[in-house]
Amino acid sequence: MSQSVCILGVTGSIGQSTLKILQQHPEKYSVFAVTAHSRIVELVEICKQYRPKIAVVPSNKVDELKQHFQNQKLNDIEILSDEAGLIAVAEHADVDVVMAAIVGAAGLLPTLAAVKAGKRVLLANKEALVMSGDLMMQAARDYQAELLPVDSEHNAIFQCLPQNYFQTERNGQPKQGVSRILLTASGGPFLNHSLEQLQNVTPAQACKHPNWSMGQKISVDSATLMNKGLELIEACHLFAISEQFVTVVVHPQSIIHSMVQYVDGSTLAQMGNPDMCTPIAHALAWPERIQTHVPALDLFMNQQLDFQEPDTTRFPALKLARQAMQSGGLAPAILNAANEIAVAAFLKNSIGFTEIPQVVEQTLNQVESGTAESIDLILQADRAARSVAQQIVISKGN
Repeated sequence: MSQSVCILGVTGSIGQSTLKILQQHPEKYSVFAVTAHSRIVELVEICKQYRPKIAVVPSNKVDELKQHFQNQKLNDIEILSDEAGLIAVAEHADVDVVMAAIVGAAGLLPTLAAVKAGKRVLLANKEALVMSGDLMMQAARDYQAELLPVDSEHNAIFQCLPQNYFQTERNGQPKQGVSRILLTASGGPFLNHSLEQLQNVTPAQACKHPNWSMGQKISVDSATLMNKGLELIEACHLFAISEQFVTVVVHPQSIIHSMVQYVDGSTLAQMGNPDMCTPIAHALAWPERIQTHVPALDLFMNQQLDFQEPDTTRFPALKLARQAMQSGGLAPAILNAANEIAVAAFLKNSIGFTEIPQVVEQTLNQVESGTAESIDLILQADRAARSVAQQIVISKGN
């Protein structure tokens, strides 16, 4: 029986990779709904090819999309708008699988809606879990949703853990013989830059990742190592493990996507060419496997695998994320909000690259944390942190 898929963030790199896999397996999957934020022309092309029932865009793009649909004779596709539209498609009764690939805090409520509707949720939006952590995981248990990680590292960890790992008690301790999680990081494009060199890097350089093809926000996060910091927090929530049991390992080749160590001395690693189609296909079909176009790893070509410790002096973002996870409560949401503002400012050349973690740290020091006991409190902290971070950015520009 064919499964009906909703793709939140269809025009981004994860959305595009998802379409590639669905296209390879038309007998297994159909596209029910797609959402986009600004790339309307690309969205129209996708709608022409995949004929979804619903498309969601911001309200200020609705007229433009309607016009395109009329020109292309796509009038049978329903148009919804804004957050209400995103939530409506994420929880829609006809949807089986939701790909949550909207970047940043904007993905939080639609992802949570999909979880509460008991869907299989393919989680590519790490910020949603960083912000809501325990609430999201509790909702997945309460509503019997399948929350499957698509981030290549978390998907790798998922593949290396015992099959029934998620059925056991969640108390922050590794279980079933697991002793530690090794979260790999490429180190980004500036791995060997000095502090002085880092001060002068440009947005164009930061967006050019050596191994992965990704959007701007995650590319900059990868360059500052904040991406790994967010992934550390995500891993703690997904796998119910305290941060002291997660070690970040810099592995420049991005061939090993992460590892799990066991009490008997075993270390299991998941390896593959750096292509997001592999983790997407894994999460889509789990517990089965489906074909992708990704070639098998050629070990004779990739003879060398290097590992090193991350340098938190040059890349303090990783340390800030670990501290936020230790503090708990609203700290990760504040960290994430400040980082989103700082990265956007860097991409506009308003602040320098090394000022990104400074904005985050100053925001964490200025915004009061507390317990993350409701989504409203989390969203309130998110708004407060954005406002403070924006002021810090302005003061740095003066």
